[in-house]
Amino acid sequence: MLHAEGLAKAYGSGAGALKILDGISFSVKKGEFVSIVGPSGCGKTTLLMTLAGLQRPDSGSVSFKGKVLNGPSTGIAVVFQDYSRSLFPWKSNLDNVVFGMVRNATLGRAGKLARGRELLAAVGLDGFADHFPWQLSGGMQQRVAIARGLASQSELLLLDEPLAAVDAQTRADMQDLLLDLAERFHQTCILVTHDVEEAVYMADRVVVLTRRPTRVDHDIVVDLGKKRDQITTREDPRFLEIRHDVMAAIRRFRAQAPVSEMA
Repeated sequence: MLHAEGLAKAYGSGAGALKILDGISFSVKKGEFVSIVGPSGCGKTTLLMTLAGLQRPDSGSVSFKGKVLNGPSTGIAVVFQDYSRSLFPWKSNLDNVVFGMVRNATLGRAGKLARGRELLAAVGLDGFADHFPWQLSGGMQQRVAIARGLASQSELLLLDEPLAAVDAQTRADMQDLLLDLAERFHQTCILVTHDVEEAVYMADRVVVLTRRPTRVDHDIVVDLGKKRDQITTREDPRFLEIRHDVMAAIRRFRAQAPVSEMA
């Protein structure tokens, strides 16, 4: 589905350039849920935006379904961390979701509205179609953003810390919702997160990044089965083992980083 080969990215030029990505390579198969973790400031969001085709690497390439990506693709959707800025406050929740279908020429307005209502129901917002985002809680707003990502009928969903701003209980509910939606809509997902437990709980694989300039340090298979449970999965000895390995790696990188990088 997606292959990154030798991705390098720096901000600025010459001696003052800040090198972010330094030859990152990995692949994601169709139907996989892959989490990306790493020390703070290592460039996880930069990597995700490069995978989305929203910014170009200085060197290396991203291939989506066998074709080199030179810009945004209709087959890739992004759900951003800051849902309050990614949703249009003057549009209803339904119209926000319908906006995700702007490139869909096969559905008329009536078809898009019907599809939008179906997706809002799928994320638990049946009955809130005609409300506005600012009338909803943070968790509900993020559900609208996820529904809009699904509305594009993308095959690959990129998630940039989508649950960072919601409370713990909502976060657990949303984790399970995302896993259910990924299975129901046959989507491949890449999740960037600072939360190691979330990364392991949700993923088939966890890609662990080093500190800047960033490379792939580990690519760990999460062999816990597709069905996850917030209690039994998190108590599974294998879950605890993987969590330990990931946290130990990130702690090692943080210990190596200078104080200026540990924000």
